[in-house]
Amino acid sequence: MSVICGILRSHCRSESQLHSCIQSSLNIHHHPPNYICTKWKMCAVVLSGPHWVFLQLTYGPFHPTLSDREQFPFLYQMAPEDTSLPLAMVSLILHFSWNWVGLAISDSDQGTQFLSYLRTEMEKSMLCFAFVNMIPLNMRLYMSRAEVYYNQILTSSTNVVIIYGDTDSTLSVSFKMWTSRGIQRIWVTTSQWEVTTSKNDFSPELFHGTLAFAHHHAEISGFKHFIQTVNPLKYSDKYLARLEWMNFNCGVSAFMCKTLRNCSSNDSLGWLLAQTFDMAFSDDSYDIYNAVYTMAHIYHETLLQPMDNKEVPHTNCLKMNSLLRKIHFTNPVGNRMNMNQKEKLQPEYDIFQIWNFPNGLSLKVKIGMFSPYFPQGQQLHLYEDILEWATGSRQMPPSMCSADCGPGFRKFRQEGMAACCFDCSPCPENEVSNETNVDQCVKCPEGQYANAEQIQCIDKAVSFLSYEDPLGMALTLMALCFSAFTSVVLGIFIKHHDTPLVKANNRNLSYTLLISLIFCFLCPFLFIGCPNAPSCILQQITFGMVFTVAVSTVLAKTVTVLLAFKVTTPGRRMRYYLIPRASKFIIVICTLIQIILCAIWLGISPPFIDIDAKSEQSHIIIVCSKGSTIVFHCVLGYHGSLALGSFIVAFLARNLPDTFNEAKLLTFSMLVFCSVWVTFLPVYHSTKGKVMVAVEVFSILASSAGLLGCIFIPKCYIILLRPERNSLQKLKEKTSY
Repeated sequence: MSVICGILRSHCRSESQLHSCIQSSLNIHHHPPNYICTKWKMCAVVLSGPHWVFLQLTYGPFHPTLSDREQFPFLYQMAPEDTSLPLAMVSLILHFSWNWVGLAISDSDQGTQFLSYLRTEMEKSMLCFAFVNMIPLNMRLYMSRAEVYYNQILTSSTNVVIIYGDTDSTLSVSFKMWTSRGIQRIWVTTSQWEVTTSKNDFSPELFHGTLAFAHHHAEISGFKHFIQTVNPLKYSDKYLARLEWMNFNCGVSAFMCKTLRNCSSNDSLGWLLAQTFDMAFSDDSYDIYNAVYTMAHIYHETLLQPMDNKEVPHTNCLKMNSLLRKIHFTNPVGNRMNMNQKEKLQPEYDIFQIWNFPNGLSLKVKIGMFSPYFPQGQQLHLYEDILEWATGSRQMPPSMCSADCGPGFRKFRQEGMAACCFDCSPCPENEVSNETNVDQCVKCPEGQYANAEQIQCIDKAVSFLSYEDPLGMALTLMALCFSAFTSVVLGIFIKHHDTPLVKANNRNLSYTLLISLIFCFLCPFLFIGCPNAPSCILQQITFGMVFTVAVSTVLAKTVTVLLAFKVTTPGRRMRYYLIPRASKFIIVICTLIQIILCAIWLGISPPFIDIDAKSEQSHIIIVCSKGSTIVFHCVLGYHGSLALGSFIVAFLARNLPDTFNEAKLLTFSMLVFCSVWVTFLPVYHSTKGKVMVAVEVFSILASSAGLLGCIFIPKCYIILLRPERNSLQKLKEKTSY
């Protein structure tokens, strides 16, 4: 038996040439190199590239068509199927935060299958193709489109391009044209594409090189030493120049082959170290290495079987084919070999980074590896220290269609754009995003609000008119001062209750009015502080009642003045009997009406605590809702009607002749009172939260202060500072003060 190991592609390009090459090699007068074979019955086994589909063992990239056992029953591919290569490339792309990559592949079965696998993996990870160039194998068709492919990659915004295909195809021609024209990209490809360039415009500031995936295999023992010490003249120069397993990174021309003859017998391949020379097996070389060991095992198994001299070569080849399907062994470097394609393990990959320097020089560094057998997320392992040493940084140039939308923004896709291409828009009001490239912002819960950057939700502060608040503190001080001042006025009137001025202005009504004003000034304390259910009811009911008493008392005073001068004549007993009873009836009836209104209010829709989380972004407002707004406005309207009645009556009695006639003071006090509450309504409805409460409190204080100031301050002035006017003599005078 014999194995023909050779590089037949250079001379045997057709089937007839291949048969000629094989017959020439098997001629008994020309033995295969390094082999001496006797005239046994032989089954020729040829190791070649993937293009000779009728051969038994092939090396080079896995071809899906050749895996059809029915069509090619005697063909075995040494290379494993690259089913995990797309996942490995996608894992690397994700590691460097790329999402916008180009793809250039051969328009072949291999390219189509690779594109299908790669597209599936990229869609899972939300990655996008900037372009997909399927380079036709036909040279004439390729040349008609070459400029289109060039312009597409030149104008594309991506910095990363995946190259996959045969190095002897038109894709290789296209790739060489791109690099020769100065297109600088990060080329992600397989080990077959370790191509150096001769450009002199090398820029070390930014990495533009090759990231190559190679099948992982252990180092061949003694190989480096052999390469460094081998003497070329010990072997035929023709075969030495064509040994692909040496993986020269430069072409070996006929001139160089002649040069080899001139080398002295003591020279080794050390002189080649000036060229870019890889001391490790390439994938193709390793496939040939495994093919040789596979056939060695087959021969060993065949020799152990009984030999039938009558056996024809065809029968012998069938036995070898049967053995090939079943054989499995461990090669010298420790890798498991199994020729059953269905049982082959998925390959692991070494990842190399290749710097292309000027003048054809390159630097190849292993920066990591990929194993499909590790758990998800741990399959890719990069040597960060080596990566930093090789590039000067652990960061690669970016390759993204759109800049990341940072926290506080969301992606906004326009129709017709790729998934990786988008605009960034700020999150809507009260929505946040604390991650990068989110499709939708998250609305903050009702008790929280978005901060200024819209990256997190913050708990809302509870807002109400508190005593610690400057506004609440000011209103509290005003309420205390006015109530204290009213108490002082009441004390003055009680102390001088026998003076003509106090008696002439109906001291009982004055006492009632002053006491009701004290409660009016104390009423704001029900509005200030954290609201609760009882305080919400009390503040409105108390406000309605005490103001009804105060205003009805003013009405009683005005009616008393009018009755004193219009209904009766001075000196009659009826005057002294009618006036006190009229004032009491007015106060009781008016208060009773207000009680009825408040009872209706409590029965229909009483005030309650209202938690408003929407009016202010950063606060939860706690206020007392009025409940039935209709009844609330009825209460205010009732106060207004009493004030208006008091104003009209006081206005009619303003010119009555009496030294101590207070009709003018009552008229002015009602004018102030009505002005305050007319102003209150629009202001109250245009504010929210604690400001709305403060407006109501201020209106209570202002209207109460108006009554106190207009009615009692002039009297206190006479009592304290002008006592000579507080006498019977002045009372009898017909002049007014």
